[in-house]
Amino acid sequence: MMRTVKEVSKITGVSVRTLHHYDAIGLLKPTKVTEAGYRMYDDTALSRLQSILLFRELQFPLKEIKAILDSPDFDPSEEIARQIGLLELQYKRMGELIAFAREIQSKGAGAMKFDVFDKSEIEKYKEEVKAKWGGTKAYQEYEQKDAARDEDSYGRIADELMTIFSELGGCKHLTPGSGEVQKKISALQKFITDNYYECTNEILSGLGEMYLCDERFKKNIDRAGGDGTAEFVSRAVSVYCSR
Repeated sequence: MMRTVKEVSKITGVSVRTLHHYDAIGLLKPTKVTEAGYRMYDDTALSRLQSILLFRELQFPLKEIKAILDSPDFDPSEEIARQIGLLELQYKRMGELIAFAREIQSKGAGAMKFDVFDKSEIEKYKEEVKAKWGGTKAYQEYEQKDAARDEDSYGRIADELMTIFSELGGCKHLTPGSGEVQKKISALQKFITDNYYECTNEILSGLGEMYLCDERFKKNIDRAGGDGTAEFVSRAVSVYCSR
């Protein structure tokens, strides 16, 4: 059965604009394009979209998703088992993340970086979060910037953040306190401020601890910059914030 881009958008909740973007970057090409220029998708394309959405829920960058799905070694059954494992890990860690967030809050570090959580989990806890942190300056800044984003910008911002971690991973041969490394930590702080909320040294210090102590953060950062990157970044952040 063939479906138009609007029909796919309706049944999946993915915007038409996002589907057009996925086509443009080669992540999800339509099965065919009619003479009138309409994109059409069959069940195979929808199956690929389902895989894409699962990876996005796990916060994989679009470029990495494309590389995985296009790999000749890609095994759907093996990959879904891996995704289930990651989702179970996220579920297990959610309680610990909330506890850690409350710990940072009690220290006066302000709101957490909410977009790192699974978006469905954000919705579940939205009212609770607003009740507890809605009055903080950092949360209000995040809400304003989040409201101004379109759906495509989430992937772009995540990719840019992972690029910063990748660059830091390339500096592991240097000391955490070296000028080059500290310059990149400063860039990380500015990136968070520009895209989320004012990242004070206090907030950055809390994030640095999270990058290392939370397994999901650690895995994503190490994936971007290589093994040991999360630990290296955490140490570099500690040096930066102590100055």
